[in-house]
Amino acid sequence: MQIVAVIPARGGSKGLKEKNIYPVAGKPLLAWTIQQALASKHIERVFVSTDNPDIAAVALEYGAQVIERPAELSGDKASSESAILHAVEYIERESEQKLETIVFLQATSPLRQPGDIDRAIERFQNEGADSLISVTRADDLTIWEEGAEGWRSVNFDYRNRGMRQDRPTQFIENGSIYIFSPETLRTFGNRIGRKLTVYEMEFWQTWEIDTIEEIDLIEYYLYKKNLA
Repeated sequence: MQIVAVIPARGGSKGLKEKNIYPVAGKPLLAWTIQQALASKHIERVFVSTDNPDIAAVALEYGAQVIERPAELSGDKASSESAILHAVEYIERESEQKLETIVFLQATSPLRQPGDIDRAIERFQNEGADSLISVTRADDLTIWEEGAEGWRSVNFDYRNRGMRQDRPTQFIENGSIYIFSPETLRTFGNRIGRKLTVYEMEFWQTWEIDTIEEIDLIEYYLYKKNLA
């Protein structure tokens, strides 16, 4: 087995109760990411890792396979990497095959266009990378940070602002698509390894759902971009 998608979706959520199955544009939030993964021509199987029976039921309804996540990997402080490593070990044991590539998709970032996942996988393969993150350009963000000595400009020089077009191009990790090998995850305990590449997406695809206020924004783009 070559490529599988893993969608971590635990039950606990402080910002928005039952966030992963909250209704968004007519279906549970999780369903959007499951269906996008199932539409990929490269992904062979789609798994949802969860500790919650309601989330598991939604995952099965929309065509994913469920991995029951243990309680010790489901708390607020448990990392996504720990849940994905547990999923990888489960899949390899169940299938009696070694996985080649993991596509890690966050249910809270459903603003993916048709083809985004496949193009990201193809870039990962063509670059010979061991990890990929999806990004969006931060063309006109002037970021400040408060430290022990007061406020400082982080990504520009406030004394010499210059033209926006002349500033170095910077990118935001948008949380939509991560791709890596199981070896990278095991070696570094991280989704990012030694040879990183990126898949660039449009700026509106930066938005994700963490609170109730963001539901309307996500629904607006799902409808405006003909994704719903």
